[in-house]
Amino acid sequence: MSVDFNAEAIEPVTLLGPPALLERDHMSPFVWAEPDGRLGIMVRAVPSATMARTDTGVIWAGWSQDGRTFQMDDAPCIVPGPEPVDIGGVEDPTVLRREDGSYAVLYTAVTADMAHGELSRAEGPDIHSLTKTGVALASSDSEGNTKEATLAQAPDGSWRLFYEYAADEASRVGMATGAGVGEAWTEQTPPFQPRADSWDDWHLSTGPMLMSDPEMPVMFYNGATRDARWRIGWVAFDRDITKVVARGLQPLITPPPAADRGATDIAFAASAIVTDGTTWLYYSLEDRKLARASVRRS
Repeated sequence: MSVDFNAEAIEPVTLLGPPALLERDHMSPFVWAEPDGRLGIMVRAVPSATMARTDTGVIWAGWSQDGRTFQMDDAPCIVPGPEPVDIGGVEDPTVLRREDGSYAVLYTAVTADMAHGELSRAEGPDIHSLTKTGVALASSDSEGNTKEATLAQAPDGSWRLFYEYAADEASRVGMATGAGVGEAWTEQTPPFQPRADSWDDWHLSTGPMLMSDPEMPVMFYNGATRDARWRIGWVAFDRDITKVVARGLQPLITPPPAADRGATDIAFAASAIVTDGTTWLYYSLEDRKLARASVRRS
């Protein structure tokens, strides 16, 4: 299949909000469109290098008209604890707005040791009234630290849950199927693997799904070498989202050179939306700041 994607018009994403948010670093920008034309965002806010490491993250929400500047809430919408499963932090929000206007949020729950995660869920009538409902997909002996959820609905109405897990000292992408976000998930064979002698030869992590072409859903995934130099690539699926039919050879997005040569060398995709015919890919850089790029299929 002859297809490729190019990143264009890369722009910074700015958050406006209270000092408690702005003093932290920002990761995992999940952006979605509301029926009234607004864009919502949930981000993981992480203690910066100058702060005490009290948690691995809290989740904050906000709104925007242009998709570049978001006015954030005065307080976070999902916080660690009090239960042991997420007392160490909450990370990596993935938002599903249901047809009835309610919300389901999949997120990573981190235990007190800040080393173990479980893919968990919160639900509510609006993003300011979310109730944690427990673990959505537990780790297993073969798939540890389930996290970084991506959701997609197949033509037959069933759902696909993609997620990152840990195995053999590396990150991998897993896939599960289910009848709905609040239902049980059945794990499937991992959809794709690292490639030898490539930019994604060791680590893999989920990224957002682009569903604008129902015949070829695309995931903008994250891949890295063993020393964790993360880049963003793409992989295409068949219409039923069961098998891979194409995969980009080169990264779609590579981080620009950082001002600090010791900075984390990472670009990590979190969400993608289509507005006015333009596909916008939202991602984090250096595990501390946010950006977006328009993406063109060629």
